[in-house]
Amino acid sequence: MMWLAPPRLLHIPAARWRSRPGVLPVVLWALLAASLAACGGADQSDLEDYVRKVKARDPGAIEPLPDIKQINTYVYEPADRRDPFVVDSRAGEQPATASGNSLAPDPLRRKEELEGYSLDALRMVGTLDQNQTKWGLIRSPNGILHRVRVGNYLGMNNGQIVSISDEAIQLTEIVSEGPGEWRERQATVALTQ
Repeated sequence: MMWLAPPRLLHIPAARWRSRPGVLPVVLWALLAASLAACGGADQSDLEDYVRKVKARDPGAIEPLPDIKQINTYVYEPADRRDPFVVDSRAGEQPATASGNSLAPDPLRRKEELEGYSLDALRMVGTLDQNQTKWGLIRSPNGILHRVRVGNYLGMNNGQIVSISDEAIQLTEIVSEGPGEWRERQATVALTQ
C-alpha cells in the first residue's frame, strides 16, 4: 500500500503548521488509523484453528498447595534486657586483661596504609623538613612514596613512630606474647642507600 498525503498538506510551509496547533495531531491520527486499517482483512483461519484447539484441551489437575510448617513465635519482653536499638554504654569499655597489662593496642583505632606491610618490606629513602616538621619518606613495596611523621604508624605490629632522624626512623611496636599479654619492642627502619 502506498502512503499518500493529500496534495494540499504537502505544500503547507512549516510556519503555517506551527500556527495551527490542532492540525498536526489530526493528521497524525489519520495516518495512524490508515496504517492500522492496512493490517486487517488478512486470512487468520489458521490462528483461529489453533486458538480453538488450545481452548478444547483438558485443563489438567492442579497440584495441591504444600503444607506450611508452623513456626514458633517469640515475643521480646525487654524487662531487664537492654534495648537492641540503642548503643550499649559499656561497648566502649575495654575488658581488663588477666595480668592487668595496659599495653594492648586500641582495636578501634583506624589503621593507616603503611600498617598493611611488614617493616622488612618498607624502605626509608630520605627525610623532608617542612614548616618545622621533620617528615620521613618511606617507599612501600608497590613503589609509592609516603610521608610519615612522629605519631604515625608503620608495620603490622602497631608500630608508632617516636623519632625521625636523617639516618633512621625509630618506632615502638606493641607485640603479643600470648592471650591478653602485650609488650613494647623497639624497631628501626634505616635509610637505604
